[in-house]
Amino acid sequence: MKIALMDSGIGLLAAAVALRKLRPDVDLVLSSDPASMPWGPRTPEEVTDLARGCSLAAAALEPDALVIACNTASVHALATLRAELEPGLPVVGTVPAIKPAAALGGPVAIWATPATTGSAYQRGLIRDFGGTADVTEVACPGLADAVEHGDDAGIIDAIADAAARTPAGTAAIVLGCTHYELVADRIRAAVAPTAAPGLTLHGSADAVAAQALRRATDPTRTGAGAGTITVLHAGAPAALPPAALLYPQGRALAALMRSTLPA
Repeated sequence: MKIALMDSGIGLLAAAVALRKLRPDVDLVLSSDPASMPWGPRTPEEVTDLARGCSLAAAALEPDALVIACNTASVHALATLRAELEPGLPVVGTVPAIKPAAALGGPVAIWATPATTGSAYQRGLIRDFGGTADVTEVACPGLADAVEHGDDAGIIDAIADAAARTPAGTAAIVLGCTHYELVADRIRAAVAPTAAPGLTLHGSADAVAAQALRRATDPTRTGAGAGTITVLHAGAPAALPPAALLYPQGRALAALMRSTLPA
């Protein structure tokens, strides 16, 4: 089985690792366009064009499913990509985990990019899945870009800024950008002093990975894979960027890539 993931940059690492945990033999295609980052300030049309380029490059390698491992791309481009690629290629979007966070009953904060925060898409998810929870949207300017480039000072500043705007007593934080899952422990540490006891963080990687495997239903392509990992940047073969190795998910994938090289 082969699953492709696309994102602006290394935000797809968390879902890729989740897929390998669920299916160790799965072949992965990681398609991104890091030179075009950040996508958040771009227009919906620009995001759609960029996401389409990454997706078509991945689709050319004939995966069994394509994961849009990017919240911003899911907001702006998911409908276009599904219209163009399905039913031949199942396309799985990334949705912030608002429902499980709200189900716990305490105040919820949704950390997301400025482009996603306050969007009609996110407000609709809050309306549909937020229940009676007190939900606060927290924009995190610069955080995804800092994570992408391994900018430690930028990560510290962006997390501190968002933490200062997260209401005291927050019981759950929804990580509304896939890049944020790479620094989840740092987010927890920054918010914990003013949060409710037992603060929980809710990413999307595990749910997206499970959905991708459910939708990869072609009976002729669901046998054991070789566990390979192919990296594409703007459609061209590439290696994992150095910044990926700063995060546990990137180091795990790098180790897997080395283990599948010919002897």
